[in-house]
Amino acid sequence: MDIRKISDQFFVAPQITEVDLADLHDKGIRSIICNRPDGEGADQPTFTELSHAAQKLGIEMRYIPVSGGMVQDEDAEAFGSAEDALPKPLLAYCRTGTRSATLWSLAHAKDMPLADILSAAKKAGYDMKGVVRRIANGGKTPVDQADASYDVVIVGAGASGISAAASLKSRLPDLEIAVIDPADAHYYQPGWTMVGAGVFAAEDTVRTMGSLIPPDVHWLKSAVAAFEPEKDVVILDGCRVVKYKRLVVCPGLKLDWGRVEGLVETLGRNGVTSNYRYDMAPYTWELVSGMTSGRALFTQPPMPIKCAGAPQKAIYLSADHWTRQNTIKDIDIQFHNAGGVLFGVKDYVPALQKYVDKYQIGLNFFHNLVAVDGPAKKAWFDVSRPDTPVERVEIEFDMIHVTPPQCAPDFIAVSPLADAAGWVDVDQATLRHKTFENIWSLGDVMNAPNAKTAAAARKQAPVVANNIVADINGRAPVSQYDGYGSCPLTVERGKIVLAEFGYGGILQPSFPRWLIDGTKPSRLAWLLKEKILPPVYWKAMLKGREWMASPEKISAR
Repeated sequence: MDIRKISDQFFVAPQITEVDLADLHDKGIRSIICNRPDGEGADQPTFTELSHAAQKLGIEMRYIPVSGGMVQDEDAEAFGSAEDALPKPLLAYCRTGTRSATLWSLAHAKDMPLADILSAAKKAGYDMKGVVRRIANGGKTPVDQADASYDVVIVGAGASGISAAASLKSRLPDLEIAVIDPADAHYYQPGWTMVGAGVFAAEDTVRTMGSLIPPDVHWLKSAVAAFEPEKDVVILDGCRVVKYKRLVVCPGLKLDWGRVEGLVETLGRNGVTSNYRYDMAPYTWELVSGMTSGRALFTQPPMPIKCAGAPQKAIYLSADHWTRQNTIKDIDIQFHNAGGVLFGVKDYVPALQKYVDKYQIGLNFFHNLVAVDGPAKKAWFDVSRPDTPVERVEIEFDMIHVTPPQCAPDFIAVSPLADAAGWVDVDQATLRHKTFENIWSLGDVMNAPNAKTAAAARKQAPVVANNIVADINGRAPVSQYDGYGSCPLTVERGKIVLAEFGYGGILQPSFPRWLIDGTKPSRLAWLLKEKILPPVYWKAMLKGREWMASPEKISAR
């Protein structure tokens, strides 16, 4: 018998028989809902036959028959009422289980987030894309028409989304473009490492969203609930429907703070901080500047994460401060990295290792943070060395800088746009979706094997813009992305190892080696990070001015 778990209290199965009832009883099932009409199959037991047998076992049954492909709003309401009334755990069945999973999804549309419903059904093997708009509409069948329609719809108004909108407008000013994002503020996230080191003020890394979205681009201040790519439709919260001719998906990634037990409850106090949040970066500097002795832990979760060098930047800048204050001899600095190397591109490792040695940083590879107890000042790591059983270790701290686990946003991961790992599935050169030809993606949410950095988005936006314009003109893609990403590794205050590389770790320096040798610490690279890149971000990248970002052309064949 194929029993599939939707929740701890609800299960779904294909057609059951009298023989199955004893097994269900032994598994603890206390009630059953039949969603298959009698007589649908020649070898199908009737509801009456099953209910009599179930009654003898103390299992309560309810009959809510639904014809295949004919789930009505009233059926979902009846299902929800029965689910509330019946003892748990509860199992529902039909011919394959799909109708039962659909009824459950619609019945919970008002009390569960859409992404959670889609995820639970997907894990059980049921795809709810056919009723996603009804779920978004509170379980009710909506009027099937668009509330608005645009030439290009862009999901996400971060660095990628605004840059893509500005780049498109600079090429085709008459395009009707809409950007969808519920946020009021836009952040220059690369600056938060500097906030955590007392170099930048937090307020200098934020602008209002309305001041940055191009004035002739429509801003839909809402969250996306789901996608219907077969219908060229994006569904917003509240079941508003936005239709597009072409779609750009770039909402960024999700910082999954809840995946580390106890972290949410203690973040921002008890010596627990993170430069990955605007409101936490100043606390990092408060801890660093006030620390004179003790143990400081810095963590890095499994890849992928945004800006893979950021966890180390926090270490080096903190250690540099303690060196200047002559307190480093009394501070035990430990880097706990879930990966097995200091940095993924080997050309930069020697320079970084010299600073690890200088600051006497303890390197702990294959250490993944799984729990934090702030008041007790303890952290737990799962140590997963190759060919060795996982071991959990407990470590005390006075300060801990946490880089949170990261993943695709829920509404992306459960969508038809996602690959098996939950990321938007694109061609890594053209950034066009592999299945839906009028969809592109850039930034942290897509699955190209590049570093997830703002510098990468700066190079990707012109590629997407060029290829969308080519598509509008009936042409094949004309530009390709080479995987470029940049990570200015702040090894001390005043010096940076400027890592620039593309697909496969191939070095892609922007400057001649005599000016900036990216494999060595550079004062000029620090000047670039501190003084030049912030205005380039605000006044060039987000305005469609593609300084040093001309995309590579696709060679004619």
